[in-house]
Amino acid sequence: MKKKKKNYTYIGGQAVMEGVMMRGKTSECISVRDSDGIIRSETKRLKPLKERNVFFRIPIIRGILNFFMSLIDGTRVLMRSASVYGEDEPSKFEKFLSEKLKINLMGVITTVSMIVGLGLAILLFVLCPQLATNLFAKWFKFSKTSFVYNLIEGLLRITIFVIYIVIISLIKDIKRVFMYHGAEHKTISCYENGLELTVENVKKCSRVHNRCGTTFLFYVMFVSILVFSLANSVFKVEGFLRILLKIALLPLVAGISYELLKLLAKTENPVFLILKAPGLLLQRLTTKEPDGEMIEVAINSFNTVLLMDNDQSVPTKDFITAKKVKDLYKEQSEIFKSSGVDVCDLEWIISDKANVKRSEIAQSDTVLRPMQVEKILKDVTERLSGKPLQYVLGTADFYGCIFNVDERVLIPRCETEELVEKALKLIKKEDKVLDLCTGSGAIAVTVKKKSGCQVFASDVDERALELAKQNAYSNQAEINFICSDMFENITEQFNVIISNPPYIKTEDIKSLDKEIAYEPYIALDGGQDGLNFYRIISDNAKNFLADDGMIFLEIGYNQAEDIKEIFSSYSKVEIIKDLSGNDRIAVVNK
Repeated sequence: MKKKKKNYTYIGGQAVMEGVMMRGKTSECISVRDSDGIIRSETKRLKPLKERNVFFRIPIIRGILNFFMSLIDGTRVLMRSASVYGEDEPSKFEKFLSEKLKINLMGVITTVSMIVGLGLAILLFVLCPQLATNLFAKWFKFSKTSFVYNLIEGLLRITIFVIYIVIISLIKDIKRVFMYHGAEHKTISCYENGLELTVENVKKCSRVHNRCGTTFLFYVMFVSILVFSLANSVFKVEGFLRILLKIALLPLVAGISYELLKLLAKTENPVFLILKAPGLLLQRLTTKEPDGEMIEVAINSFNTVLLMDNDQSVPTKDFITAKKVKDLYKEQSEIFKSSGVDVCDLEWIISDKANVKRSEIAQSDTVLRPMQVEKILKDVTERLSGKPLQYVLGTADFYGCIFNVDERVLIPRCETEELVEKALKLIKKEDKVLDLCTGSGAIAVTVKKKSGCQVFASDVDERALELAKQNAYSNQAEINFICSDMFENITEQFNVIISNPPYIKTEDIKSLDKEIAYEPYIALDGGQDGLNFYRIISDNAKNFLADDGMIFLEIGYNQAEDIKEIFSSYSKVEIIKDLSGNDRIAVVNK
Protein backbone atom coordinates (compact mmCIF):
# COMPACT_ATOMS: atom_id res chain seq x y z
CA MET A 1 0.00 0.00 0.00
CA LYS A 2 1.26 3.48 -0.86
CA LYS A 3 2.56 5.43 2.10
CA LYS A 4 0.16 8.22 3.06
CA LYS A 5 1.43 11.76 2.89
CA LYS A 6 2.11 13.39 6.23
CA ASN A 7 2.20 16.96 4.92
CA TYR A 8 0.25 18.53 2.11
CA THR A 9 1.87 21.50 0.47
CA TYR A 10 0.46 24.03 -1.93
CA ILE A 11 4.02 24.81 -3.13
CA GLY A 12 4.69 23.94 -6.75
CA GLY A 13 7.59 24.54 -9.05
CA GLN A 14 9.28 24.60 -12.41
CA ALA A 15 12.70 23.55 -13.62
CA VAL A 16 14.73 26.37 -15.14
CA MET A 17 18.23 26.72 -16.57
CA GLU A 18 20.55 25.25 -13.93
CA GLY A 19 17.94 25.70 -11.24
CA VAL A 20 14.45 25.47 -9.85
CA MET A 21 11.60 27.91 -9.34
CA MET A 22 9.25 27.26 -6.42
CA ARG A 23 5.99 29.16 -5.91
CA GLY A 24 3.77 29.29 -2.85
CA LYS A 25 0.64 31.23 -1.90
CA THR A 26 2.34 34.59 -1.44
CA SER A 27 5.91 34.19 -2.68
CA GLU A 28 8.14 32.87 -5.42
CA CYS A 29 11.81 31.93 -5.43
CA ILE A 30 14.05 31.17 -8.40
CA SER A 31 17.26 29.45 -7.29
CA VAL A 32 20.08 28.88 -9.78
CA ARG A 33 23.59 27.50 -9.41
CA ASP A 34 25.87 29.86 -11.32
CA SER A 35 29.06 29.12 -13.24
CA ASP A 36 31.09 29.52 -10.03
CA GLY A 37 29.02 26.88 -8.25
CA ILE A 38 27.23 29.40 -6.01
CA ILE A 39 23.46 29.14 -5.48
CA ARG A 40 21.84 32.44 -6.47
CA SER A 41 18.25 33.23 -5.53
CA GLU A 42 15.71 35.82 -6.58
CA THR A 43 12.44 36.20 -4.73
CA LYS A 44 9.23 38.13 -5.20
CA ARG A 45 5.96 38.59 -3.38
CA LEU A 46 2.73 37.35 -4.98
CA LYS A 47 -0.78 38.64 -4.48
CA PRO A 48 -2.75 36.11 -2.39
CA LEU A 49 -5.58 34.32 -4.21
CA LYS A 50 -8.27 36.04 -2.15
CA GLU A 51 -6.94 39.43 -3.27
CA ARG A 52 -6.86 38.55 -6.96
CA ASN A 53 -9.59 39.16 -9.49
CA VAL A 54 -12.72 37.11 -8.86
CA PHE A 55 -12.18 35.29 -12.19
CA PHE A 56 -9.21 33.47 -10.61
CA ARG A 57 -11.71 31.67 -8.38
CA ILE A 58 -14.25 30.64 -11.02
CA PRO A 59 -13.82 27.03 -12.27
CA ILE A 60 -12.73 26.63 -15.91
CA ILE A 61 -12.06 30.38 -16.23
CA ARG A 62 -9.37 30.18 -13.55
CA GLY A 63 -7.79 27.35 -15.52
CA ILE A 64 -7.74 29.45 -18.68
CA LEU A 65 -6.21 32.38 -16.82
CA ASN A 66 -3.63 30.18 -15.11
CA PHE A 67 -2.75 28.59 -18.45
CA PHE A 68 -1.85 31.93 -20.01
CA MET A 69 -0.19 33.16 -16.81
CA SER A 70 1.95 30.03 -16.70
CA LEU A 71 3.10 30.65 -20.27
CA ILE A 72 4.08 34.21 -19.42
CA ASP A 73 5.61 33.39 -16.04
CA GLY A 74 7.34 30.30 -17.40
CA THR A 75 9.10 32.38 -20.03
CA ARG A 76 9.93 35.04 -17.45
CA VAL A 77 11.56 32.68 -14.97
CA LEU A 78 13.49 30.94 -17.74
CA MET A 79 14.86 34.28 -18.92
CA ARG A 80 15.69 35.31 -15.36
CA SER A 81 17.55 32.07 -14.71
CA ALA A 82 19.48 32.56 -17.95
CA SER A 83 20.45 36.08 -16.88
CA VAL A 84 22.55 34.64 -14.05
CA TYR A 85 24.95 33.39 -16.69
CA GLY A 86 24.84 36.65 -18.59
CA GLU A 87 26.36 36.78 -22.01
CA ASP A 88 29.64 36.22 -23.77
CA GLU A 89 31.80 39.06 -24.97
CA PRO A 90 29.77 40.93 -27.64
CA SER A 91 30.93 40.50 -31.21
CA LYS A 92 31.74 43.44 -33.49
CA PHE A 93 28.39 42.88 -35.22
CA GLU A 94 26.52 43.04 -31.90
CA LYS A 95 28.37 46.23 -30.97
CA PHE A 96 27.45 47.74 -34.36
CA LEU A 97 23.76 46.89 -33.93
CA SER A 98 23.72 48.19 -30.37
CA GLU A 99 25.73 51.38 -30.80
CA LYS A 100 24.86 52.45 -34.35
CA LEU A 101 21.36 51.08 -34.94
CA LYS A 102 20.22 50.93 -31.29
CA ILE A 103 19.08 47.32 -31.77
CA ASN A 104 19.15 44.85 -28.89
CA LEU A 105 20.23 41.65 -30.62
CA MET A 106 19.25 39.46 -27.66
CA GLY A 107 15.78 40.99 -27.66
CA VAL A 108 15.44 40.24 -31.37
CA ILE A 109 16.66 36.67 -30.88
CA THR A 110 14.23 36.13 -27.99
CA THR A 111 11.27 37.43 -30.00
CA VAL A 112 12.18 35.37 -33.06
CA SER A 113 12.68 32.29 -30.88
CA MET A 114 9.21 32.67 -29.37
CA ILE A 115 7.63 33.05 -32.80
CA VAL A 116 9.53 30.06 -34.18
CA GLY A 117 8.65 28.03 -31.08
CA LEU A 118 4.96 28.83 -31.42
CA GLY A 119 5.07 27.99 -35.11
CA LEU A 120 6.84 24.70 -34.40
CA ALA A 121 4.25 23.79 -31.77
CA ILE A 122 1.39 24.42 -34.21
CA LEU A 123 3.20 22.42 -36.89
CA LEU A 124 3.99 19.42 -34.68
CA PHE A 125 0.91 19.20 -32.49
CA VAL A 126 -1.85 20.63 -34.68
CA LEU A 127 -0.99 20.53 -38.38
CA CYS A 128 0.94 17.23 -38.56
CA PRO A 129 -1.63 15.17 -36.60
CA GLN A 130 -4.45 16.65 -38.69
CA LEU A 131 -2.73 15.96 -42.02
CA ALA A 132 -1.81 12.43 -40.97
CA THR A 133 -5.36 11.74 -39.76
CA ASN A 134 -6.74 13.07 -43.05
CA LEU A 135 -4.70 10.39 -44.83
CA PHE A 136 -6.04 7.71 -42.48
CA ALA A 137 -9.60 8.94 -43.10
CA LYS A 138 -9.03 8.75 -46.84
CA TRP A 139 -7.52 5.26 -46.67
CA PHE A 140 -9.97 3.73 -44.21
CA LYS A 141 -13.07 5.64 -45.33
CA PHE A 142 -14.25 7.26 -42.07
CA SER A 143 -15.77 10.69 -41.59
CA LYS A 144 -13.62 13.67 -40.59
CA THR A 145 -16.31 14.69 -38.12
CA SER A 146 -16.45 11.30 -36.40
CA PHE A 147 -15.15 10.49 -32.94
CA VAL A 148 -12.78 7.96 -34.54
CA TYR A 149 -11.12 10.78 -36.49
CA ASN A 150 -10.56 12.86 -33.36
CA LEU A 151 -9.41 9.83 -31.37
CA ILE A 152 -6.77 8.94 -33.97
CA GLU A 153 -5.70 12.58 -34.23
CA GLY A 154 -5.40 12.78 -30.44
CA LEU A 155 -3.38 9.57 -30.22
CA LEU A 156 -1.07 10.83 -32.97
CA ARG A 157 -0.64 14.09 -31.07
CA ILE A 158 0.31 12.18 -27.92
CA THR A 159 2.70 9.97 -29.92
CA ILE A 160 4.40 12.99 -31.49
CA PHE A 161 4.66 14.59 -28.05
CA VAL A 162 6.33 11.50 -26.58
CA ILE A 163 8.76 11.21 -29.51
CA TYR A 164 9.53 14.93 -29.20
CA ILE A 165 10.29 14.58 -25.47
CA VAL A 166 12.53 11.56 -26.08
CA ILE A 167 14.50 13.36 -28.80
CA ILE A 168 15.06 16.62 -26.92
CA SER A 169 16.05 14.70 -23.78
CA LEU A 170 19.15 13.62 -25.70
CA ILE A 171 20.33 17.24 -25.74
CA LYS A 172 22.72 17.78 -22.82
CA ASP A 173 21.24 21.07 -21.62
CA ILE A 174 17.65 19.78 -21.86
CA LYS A 175 18.63 16.65 -19.97
CA ARG A 176 19.96 18.85 -17.16
CA VAL A 177 16.66 20.75 -17.09
CA PHE A 178 14.87 17.40 -16.75
CA MET A 179 17.23 16.50 -13.89
CA TYR A 180 16.34 19.75 -12.12
CA HIS A 181 12.69 18.88 -12.82
CA GLY A 182 13.32 15.63 -10.95
CA ALA A 183 14.95 17.55 -8.09
CA GLU A 184 11.89 19.80 -7.85
CA HIS A 185 9.49 16.84 -7.63
CA LYS A 186 11.64 14.89 -5.20
CA THR A 187 11.96 17.88 -2.87
CA ILE A 188 8.20 18.43 -2.75
CA SER A 189 7.60 14.69 -2.26
CA CYS A 190 10.15 14.61 0.57
CA TYR A 191 8.37 17.42 2.39
CA GLU A 192 4.95 15.84 1.85
CA ASN A 193 6.25 12.56 3.24
CA GLY A 194 7.18 14.34 6.46
CA LEU A 195 10.94 13.93 6.03
CA GLU A 196 13.62 16.49 6.80
CA LEU A 197 14.75 18.24 3.64
CA THR A 198 18.27 16.86 3.24
CA VAL A 199 19.99 15.70 0.08
CA GLU A 200 19.97 12.08 1.25
CA ASN A 201 16.28 12.12 2.16
CA VAL A 202 15.28 13.82 -1.08
CA LYS A 203 17.19 11.25 -3.14
CA LYS A 204 14.99 8.50 -1.68
CA CYS A 205 11.73 10.15 -2.75
CA SER A 206 9.69 9.80 -5.94
CA ARG A 207 10.38 12.04 -8.88
CA VAL A 208 6.75 11.90 -10.11
CA HIS A 209 4.07 14.13 -8.64
CA ASN A 210 0.34 14.59 -9.10
CA ARG A 211 0.54 18.34 -9.76
CA CYS A 212 3.12 18.24 -12.55
CA GLY A 213 2.89 20.27 -15.73
CA THR A 214 3.65 17.16 -17.76
CA THR A 215 0.50 15.52 -16.40
CA PHE A 216 -1.38 18.71 -17.24
CA LEU A 217 -0.16 18.51 -20.85
CA PHE A 218 -1.40 14.93 -21.10
CA TYR A 219 -4.79 16.01 -19.77
CA VAL A 220 -4.82 18.79 -22.39
CA MET A 221 -4.27 16.24 -25.16
CA PHE A 222 -6.82 13.86 -23.65
CA VAL A 223 -9.50 16.51 -23.13
CA SER A 224 -8.85 17.93 -26.60
CA ILE A 225 -10.03 14.64 -28.13
CA LEU A 226 -13.42 15.06 -26.49
CA VAL A 227 -13.73 18.82 -27.00
CA PHE A 228 -12.59 18.74 -30.63
CA SER A 229 -14.95 15.84 -31.37
CA LEU A 230 -17.88 17.80 -30.04
CA ALA A 231 -16.80 20.97 -31.85
CA ASN A 232 -16.29 19.17 -35.17
CA SER A 233 -19.75 17.64 -34.97
CA VAL A 234 -21.22 21.12 -34.53
CA PHE A 235 -19.14 23.33 -36.83
CA LYS A 236 -18.10 20.79 -39.52
CA VAL A 237 -15.17 22.84 -40.84
CA GLU A 238 -12.20 21.60 -42.88
CA GLY A 239 -8.57 22.48 -43.59
CA PHE A 240 -7.23 25.76 -42.29
CA LEU A 241 -10.51 26.66 -40.58
CA ARG A 242 -10.29 23.43 -38.61
CA ILE A 243 -6.82 24.45 -37.38
CA LEU A 244 -8.10 27.88 -36.34
CA LEU A 245 -11.00 26.24 -34.51
CA LYS A 246 -8.60 24.06 -32.52
CA ILE A 247 -6.45 27.04 -31.61
CA ALA A 248 -9.55 28.97 -30.55
CA LEU A 249 -10.71 26.08 -28.37
CA LEU A 250 -7.32 25.57 -26.73
CA PRO A 251 -8.06 27.93 -23.78
CA LEU A 252 -11.26 25.99 -23.03
CA VAL A 253 -9.34 22.72 -23.21
CA ALA A 254 -6.73 24.16 -20.84
CA GLY A 255 -9.41 25.31 -18.41
CA ILE A 256 -11.06 21.89 -18.25
CA SER A 257 -7.67 20.16 -17.97
CA TYR A 258 -6.72 22.44 -15.08
CA GLU A 259 -9.84 21.45 -13.14
CA LEU A 260 -9.17 17.77 -13.88
CA LEU A 261 -5.60 18.12 -12.61
CA LYS A 262 -6.74 19.82 -9.38
CA LEU A 263 -9.43 17.21 -8.80
CA LEU A 264 -7.26 14.14 -9.37
CA ALA A 265 -4.30 15.59 -7.44
CA LYS A 266 -6.42 15.61 -4.29
CA THR A 267 -7.25 11.91 -4.34
CA GLU A 268 -5.27 8.70 -3.96
CA ASN A 269 -8.31 6.54 -4.76
CA PRO A 270 -7.25 3.59 -6.97
CA VAL A 271 -10.39 4.08 -9.07
CA PHE A 272 -8.90 7.25 -10.55
CA LEU A 273 -5.47 5.72 -11.15
CA ILE A 274 -6.38 4.88 -14.75
CA LEU A 275 -6.76 8.62 -15.44
CA LYS A 276 -3.63 9.58 -13.54
CA ALA A 277 -1.33 6.80 -14.74
CA PRO A 278 -0.54 8.11 -18.28
CA GLY A 279 0.49 11.51 -16.93
CA LEU A 280 2.62 9.94 -14.21
CA LEU A 281 4.28 7.68 -16.79
CA LEU A 282 5.05 10.67 -19.01
CA GLN A 283 6.82 12.27 -16.04
CA ARG A 284 9.33 9.44 -16.27
CA LEU A 285 10.41 11.07 -19.53
CA THR A 286 10.40 14.71 -18.41
CA THR A 287 12.17 14.05 -15.10
CA LYS A 288 15.59 12.49 -14.59
CA GLU A 289 17.45 11.50 -11.46
CA PRO A 290 19.19 14.65 -10.14
CA ASP A 291 22.60 14.86 -8.52
CA GLY A 292 23.21 16.18 -5.01
CA GLU A 293 24.03 19.72 -6.13
CA MET A 294 20.76 19.98 -8.06
CA ILE A 295 18.84 18.79 -5.02
CA GLU A 296 20.57 21.46 -2.90
CA VAL A 297 19.26 24.12 -5.30
CA ALA A 298 15.71 22.73 -5.13
CA ILE A 299 15.81 22.55 -1.32
CA ASN A 300 17.07 26.14 -1.15
CA SER A 301 14.21 27.35 -3.35
CA PHE A 302 11.57 25.35 -1.46
CA ASN A 303 12.75 26.44 1.99
CA THR A 304 12.87 30.08 0.89
CA VAL A 305 9.24 29.99 -0.27
CA LEU A 306 8.19 28.15 2.88
CA LEU A 307 9.88 30.82 5.01
CA MET A 308 8.46 33.76 3.03
CA ASP A 309 4.91 32.38 3.06
CA ASN A 310 5.09 32.00 6.84
CA ASP A 311 6.79 35.34 7.50
CA GLN A 312 5.64 38.35 5.51
CA SER A 313 8.49 40.46 6.91
CA VAL A 314 11.14 38.52 4.97
CA PRO A 315 12.45 40.92 2.30
CA THR A 316 12.62 40.07 -1.38
CA LYS A 317 15.90 40.01 -3.27
CA ASP A 318 17.10 40.15 -6.85
CA PHE A 319 19.60 38.02 -8.69
CA ILE A 320 23.16 39.19 -8.83
CA THR A 321 23.66 38.73 -12.56
CA ALA A 322 26.55 38.93 -14.97
CA LYS A 323 27.19 42.48 -16.09
CA LYS A 324 29.51 44.43 -18.36
CA VAL A 325 32.21 46.44 -16.60
CA LYS A 326 31.14 49.70 -18.22
CA ASP A 327 27.48 49.18 -17.27
CA LEU A 328 28.33 48.43 -13.65
CA TYR A 329 30.65 51.45 -13.52
CA LYS A 330 28.02 53.77 -14.97
CA GLU A 331 25.38 52.49 -12.55
CA GLN A 332 27.55 52.74 -9.43
CA SER A 333 29.35 55.98 -10.31
CA GLU A 334 26.07 57.87 -10.01
CA ILE A 335 25.62 56.46 -6.51
CA PHE A 336 29.16 57.48 -5.55
CA LYS A 337 28.59 61.01 -6.83
CA SER A 338 25.30 61.40 -4.96
CA SER A 339 26.96 60.05 -1.79
CA GLY A 340 29.87 62.48 -2.03
CA VAL A 341 32.46 59.71 -2.36
CA ASP A 342 35.28 60.06 -4.88
CA VAL A 343 34.47 58.05 -8.04
CA CYS A 344 38.16 57.18 -8.25
CA ASP A 345 37.57 54.84 -5.32
CA LEU A 346 34.99 52.97 -7.43
CA GLU A 347 37.54 52.70 -10.22
CA TRP A 348 40.06 51.16 -7.82
CA ILE A 349 37.47 48.67 -6.57
CA ILE A 350 36.42 47.57 -10.06
CA SER A 351 40.01 47.45 -11.28
CA ASP A 352 40.99 45.27 -8.33
CA LYS A 353 38.13 42.76 -8.69
CA ALA A 354 37.75 42.75 -12.49
CA ASN A 355 41.45 42.98 -13.37
CA VAL A 356 40.72 45.85 -15.76
CA LYS A 357 42.89 48.96 -16.05
CA ARG A 358 41.32 52.03 -14.47
CA SER A 359 41.68 53.94 -17.72
CA GLU A 360 39.64 51.30 -19.59
CA ILE A 361 36.78 50.80 -17.12
CA ALA A 362 34.32 53.32 -18.58
CA GLN A 363 34.48 51.71 -22.04
CA SER A 364 35.12 48.07 -21.13
CA ASP A 365 32.76 45.43 -22.58
CA THR A 366 34.32 42.74 -20.38
CA VAL A 367 31.51 40.69 -18.85
CA LEU A 368 31.81 40.13 -15.12
CA ARG A 369 30.61 36.85 -13.64
CA PRO A 370 27.97 37.09 -10.87
CA MET A 371 30.60 36.28 -8.25
CA GLN A 372 32.74 39.19 -9.46
CA VAL A 373 29.74 41.53 -9.46
CA GLU A 374 28.84 40.37 -5.96
CA LYS A 375 32.34 41.08 -4.65
CA ILE A 376 32.39 44.51 -6.27
CA LEU A 377 28.97 45.42 -4.84
CA LYS A 378 30.09 44.22 -1.40
CA ASP A 379 33.16 46.47 -1.60
CA VAL A 380 31.04 49.35 -2.89
CA THR A 381 28.65 49.02 0.06
CA GLU A 382 31.55 49.04 2.51
CA ARG A 383 33.16 52.06 0.87
CA LEU A 384 29.90 54.02 0.82
CA SER A 385 29.45 53.25 4.52
CA GLY A 386 32.68 55.14 5.21
CA LYS A 387 35.14 52.28 5.39
CA PRO A 388 38.51 53.46 4.02
CA LEU A 389 39.34 52.27 0.52
CA GLN A 390 42.51 50.54 1.70
CA TYR A 391 40.55 48.44 4.20
CA VAL A 392 37.95 47.67 1.53
CA LEU A 393 40.62 46.45 -0.89
CA GLY A 394 42.69 44.90 1.89
CA THR A 395 45.88 46.47 0.56
CA ALA A 396 47.77 49.75 0.55
CA ASP A 397 50.63 50.96 -1.62
CA PHE A 398 53.61 52.26 0.34
CA TYR A 399 56.88 53.32 -1.22
CA GLY A 400 56.27 51.16 -4.29
CA CYS A 401 55.37 48.01 -2.34
CA ILE A 402 51.98 46.46 -1.61
CA PHE A 403 51.04 45.86 2.02
CA ASN A 404 48.06 43.98 3.41
CA VAL A 405 46.04 46.19 5.74
CA ASP A 406 42.91 45.75 7.82
CA GLU A 407 41.39 47.10 11.03
CA ARG A 408 44.30 45.69 13.05
CA VAL A 409 46.71 48.33 11.76
CA LEU A 410 46.89 51.97 10.78
CA ILE A 411 46.73 52.67 7.05
CA PRO A 412 50.20 53.72 5.79
CA ARG A 413 50.07 57.29 4.48
CA CYS A 414 52.12 59.44 2.14
CA GLU A 415 53.42 61.57 5.06
CA THR A 416 55.01 58.42 6.48
CA GLU A 417 56.65 57.79 3.11
CA GLU A 418 58.32 61.18 3.51
CA LEU A 419 59.54 60.11 6.97
CA VAL A 420 61.06 56.94 5.51
CA GLU A 421 62.58 58.81 2.58
CA LYS A 422 64.33 61.21 4.96
CA ALA A 423 65.64 58.35 7.12
CA LEU A 424 66.89 56.33 4.14
CA LYS A 425 69.17 59.18 3.13
CA LEU A 426 71.10 58.71 6.39
CA ILE A 427 70.76 54.96 7.08
CA LYS A 428 73.79 52.86 6.08
CA LYS A 429 73.80 49.16 5.21
CA GLU A 430 75.81 48.26 8.33
CA ASP A 431 73.36 50.06 10.63
CA LYS A 432 70.89 48.42 12.99
CA VAL A 433 67.41 50.00 12.88
CA LEU A 434 64.41 49.75 15.24
CA ASP A 435 60.89 50.52 14.01
CA LEU A 436 58.81 51.33 17.09
CA CYS A 437 54.99 50.91 16.81
CA THR A 438 55.45 49.09 13.51
CA GLY A 439 51.75 48.36 12.82
CA SER A 440 51.57 46.96 9.28
CA GLY A 441 55.37 46.78 9.12
CA ALA A 442 55.45 49.20 6.18
CA ILE A 443 58.32 51.28 7.61
CA ALA A 444 60.42 48.28 8.66
CA VAL A 445 59.96 46.42 5.37
CA THR A 446 60.72 49.49 3.27
CA VAL A 447 63.88 50.33 5.24
CA LYS A 448 65.07 46.73 4.93
CA LYS A 449 64.43 46.50 1.19
CA LYS A 450 65.91 49.88 0.36
CA SER A 451 68.96 49.90 2.66
CA GLY A 452 69.73 46.24 3.27
CA CYS A 453 70.51 46.95 6.93
CA GLN A 454 69.42 44.86 9.93
CA VAL A 455 65.91 45.84 11.00
CA PHE A 456 63.95 45.16 14.19
CA ALA A 457 60.25 45.99 14.49
CA SER A 458 58.12 46.10 17.63
CA ASP A 459 54.47 46.57 18.50
CA VAL A 460 52.37 46.07 21.62
CA ASP A 461 49.55 44.42 19.63
CA GLU A 462 50.21 40.78 18.71
CA ARG A 463 47.47 40.92 16.06
CA ALA A 464 49.23 43.80 14.34
CA LEU A 465 52.51 41.86 14.46
CA GLU A 466 50.81 38.89 12.74
CA LEU A 467 49.91 41.13 9.82
CA ALA A 468 53.35 42.78 9.81
CA LYS A 469 54.98 39.35 9.57
CA GLN A 470 52.76 38.50 6.59
CA ASN A 471 53.81 41.71 4.88
CA ALA A 472 57.48 41.03 5.54
CA TYR A 473 57.09 37.55 4.05
CA SER A 474 55.15 38.71 0.98
CA ASN A 475 57.70 41.45 0.33
CA GLN A 476 60.67 39.13 0.94
CA ALA A 477 62.08 41.23 3.78
CA GLU A 478 63.82 39.61 6.75
CA ILE A 479 62.68 41.48 9.86
CA ASN A 480 63.20 40.70 13.56
CA PHE A 481 59.77 41.18 15.14
CA ILE A 482 59.33 41.80 18.88
CA CYS A 483 56.09 42.04 20.84
CA SER A 484 56.83 44.92 23.17
CA ASP A 485 55.10 47.82 24.88
CA MET A 486 57.47 50.47 23.55
CA PHE A 487 60.95 49.62 24.99
CA GLU A 488 59.77 47.02 27.52
CA ASN A 489 61.14 43.95 25.69
CA ILE A 490 63.88 45.69 23.67
CA THR A 491 67.43 44.55 24.50
CA GLU A 492 69.54 45.60 21.48
CA GLN A 493 71.26 48.87 20.70
CA PHE A 494 70.49 50.68 17.45
CA ASN A 495 71.96 53.24 15.15
CA VAL A 496 68.52 54.48 14.16
CA ILE A 497 65.11 54.42 15.83
CA ILE A 498 62.22 55.32 13.53
CA SER A 499 58.59 55.61 14.55
CA ASN A 500 55.16 56.88 13.60
CA PRO A 501 53.64 56.72 17.10
CA PRO A 502 50.05 57.65 18.07
CA TYR A 503 49.95 61.46 18.27
CA ILE A 504 46.30 62.55 18.16
CA LYS A 505 44.78 64.10 21.28
CA THR A 506 42.21 61.81 22.91
CA GLU A 507 39.47 64.43 22.75
CA ASP A 508 40.14 65.13 19.06
CA ILE A 509 39.66 61.54 17.84
CA LYS A 510 35.85 61.70 17.96
CA SER A 511 35.77 64.79 15.75
CA LEU A 512 37.89 63.27 12.97
CA ASP A 513 36.45 61.99 9.66
CA LYS A 514 34.23 58.90 10.02
CA GLU A 515 36.82 56.91 8.05
CA ILE A 516 39.27 57.33 10.95
CA ALA A 517 36.82 55.48 13.20
CA TYR A 518 37.66 52.26 11.33
CA GLU A 519 41.35 52.51 12.26
CA PRO A 520 42.63 50.99 15.52
CA TYR A 521 42.12 53.37 18.43
CA ILE A 522 45.38 52.24 19.99
CA ALA A 523 47.27 53.48 16.92
CA LEU A 524 45.66 56.94 17.11
CA ASP A 525 45.40 57.91 20.77
CA GLY A 526 48.41 59.91 21.90
CA GLY A 527 46.92 60.80 25.27
CA GLN A 528 45.41 64.00 26.58
CA ASP A 529 47.84 66.25 24.70
CA GLY A 530 48.87 63.75 22.00
CA LEU A 531 52.45 63.64 23.25
CA ASN A 532 52.54 60.60 25.56
CA PHE A 533 54.54 58.37 23.26
CA TYR A 534 57.09 61.06 22.42
CA ARG A 535 57.79 61.42 26.14
CA ILE A 536 58.29 57.65 26.46
CA ILE A 537 60.68 57.68 23.52
CA SER A 538 62.58 60.67 24.89
CA ASP A 539 62.90 59.09 28.34
CA ASN A 540 64.16 55.72 27.08
CA ALA A 541 65.74 56.04 23.64
CA LYS A 542 69.21 57.07 24.85
CA ASN A 543 69.59 53.67 26.52
CA PHE A 544 69.08 51.93 23.19
CA LEU A 545 70.92 54.28 20.83
CA ALA A 546 74.53 54.08 19.71
CA ASP A 547 76.67 57.10 20.48
CA ASP A 548 75.96 58.63 17.08
CA GLY A 549 72.40 57.30 17.00
CA MET A 550 69.43 59.17 15.52
CA ILE A 551 65.66 59.16 15.97
CA PHE A 552 63.23 59.82 13.09
CA LEU A 553 59.67 60.63 14.17
CA GLU A 554 56.43 61.52 12.41
CA ILE A 555 54.69 64.30 14.33
CA GLY A 556 51.44 66.28 14.26
CA TYR A 557 51.40 69.50 12.22
CA ASN A 558 51.12 71.64 15.40
CA GLN A 559 53.48 69.71 17.70
CA ALA A 560 56.89 71.00 16.61
CA GLU A 561 57.55 73.24 19.60
CA ASP A 562 56.39 70.59 22.05
CA ILE A 563 58.68 68.03 20.41
CA LYS A 564 61.64 70.37 20.73
CA GLU A 565 60.87 70.80 24.41
CA ILE A 566 60.41 67.07 25.03
CA PHE A 567 63.73 66.21 23.35
CA SER A 568 65.63 69.20 24.73
CA SER A 569 68.10 66.90 26.51
CA TYR A 570 69.27 65.55 23.15
CA SER A 571 72.05 67.17 21.20
CA LYS A 572 69.96 68.28 18.23
CA VAL A 573 66.29 68.39 17.15
CA GLU A 574 65.42 69.28 13.55
CA ILE A 575 61.84 69.80 12.33
CA ILE A 576 61.14 69.12 8.64
CA LYS A 577 58.01 70.13 6.75
CA ASP A 578 56.06 67.75 4.51
CA LEU A 579 55.10 68.41 0.89
CA SER A 580 52.00 70.27 2.08
CA GLY A 581 54.13 72.71 4.06
CA ASN A 582 53.18 71.33 7.49
CA ASP A 583 55.64 70.38 10.23
CA ARG A 584 55.74 66.59 9.93
CA ILE A 585 59.14 65.04 10.69
CA ALA A 586 61.41 65.36 13.69
CA VAL A 587 65.04 64.25 13.37
CA VAL A 588 66.68 63.87 16.79
CA ASN A 589 70.39 63.27 17.36
CA LYS A 590 71.47 61.56 20.58
